[in-house]
Amino acid sequence: MILIKNALIYTMEKDEIIKNGDILIENGKIIKIEKDIQVDSAKVIDAGGKLVLPGFIDAHCHLGMWEDGIGFEGADGNEATNPITPHLRAIDAINPMDRTFEEAREAGVTLVATGPGSANVIGGMFTAIKTYGNRIDDMIVKDPLAMKCAFGENPKNVYNDKKTSPSTRMAIAAELRNAIFTAKEYLSKKEAAGEDISKMPDFDMKKEALIPVLKKEIPLKAHAHRADDILTAIRIAKEFDLNLTLEHCTEGHLIVDHLVKEGYPAIVGPSLSDRSKFELKNLTFDTPGILSKAGMKIAIMTDAPVIPLQYLPIAAALSVKSGMDENEALKAITINPAEILGLEETVGSIKVGKDADIVIWHEHPFKLEAKPSVVIINGEIVYENK
Repeated sequence: MILIKNALIYTMEKDEIIKNGDILIENGKIIKIEKDIQVDSAKVIDAGGKLVLPGFIDAHCHLGMWEDGIGFEGADGNEATNPITPHLRAIDAINPMDRTFEEAREAGVTLVATGPGSANVIGGMFTAIKTYGNRIDDMIVKDPLAMKCAFGENPKNVYNDKKTSPSTRMAIAAELRNAIFTAKEYLSKKEAAGEDISKMPDFDMKKEALIPVLKKEIPLKAHAHRADDILTAIRIAKEFDLNLTLEHCTEGHLIVDHLVKEGYPAIVGPSLSDRSKFELKNLTFDTPGILSKAGMKIAIMTDAPVIPLQYLPIAAALSVKSGMDENEALKAITINPAEILGLEETVGSIKVGKDADIVIWHEHPFKLEAKPSVVIINGEIVYENK
């Protein structure tokens, strides 16, 4: 049992801030949030003069899939041999002993969505994990979380170099449509067969992997930087009645009126990087603030290792510098990503019943010099900066 005393608590629940509040933690959960909680036999942390926030969430990264400080040997995020690989699972490639996990949690990042890269039109299944542990099976919060798909330059470049399809945006869309069409047909045959095994279609692992997408149990997680690619992702999602999240959304500010009308959430970034390819020519930290002020639900990502994961709060702070409301930027790395990922019942805010993923800060995390003093994940103190 842990008791945090005398804290300035940013609950991230309806802009609620509690002064001189206490938080009681037991069995990995938040069980009480009040003033002047008295309890015997608890480890007491005096947070007087400090800020307490929920652990930060990165809704799009590749943590553990491109290991730190090495090349091919630790690069396990892109199976760039076939443009359609929905059957690949991130959990089979993540190395939780990579030091980037420690760097992430020491910066207050307690949960991430991590998964395949964007070499393929369909890259495979993302997973949601906590950033503490040494066995991935024990760190999973939700798996599968989403199905990664990609538009634009990355799959074009990969398969153009191989002199095979898709080397155009037309072919990317066609490959995706074909995969969804054939998976729908496969599902229809399975449903029609019922209990009659003799009528079942031959097992197809790729089509099986797409069934949760067709049933809207998980969304397409669509890598799209350029405005036309973003709208193509939306077109295909609407065509097949699929759930969708817009990943990167680099030119979203150029089509904000369309995006507001369509209503899909955006996970924006990585903005703390150079314009390394043509489709990033309009990259700017203005984007999150513009989309947020227009009423869109926004999360901010690092796309780690593109931006090291420990700089997630700095990416949010730079969005504030470019015009985003400070509280909305905090939401973009706490409750908003939790809601976009469908995990808001357990993480993303400080609320009774939720996981005790809590970070105590000496000062506001958007300050460059800010460091956590205590990081708690699942009710366990995993880092103390004494």
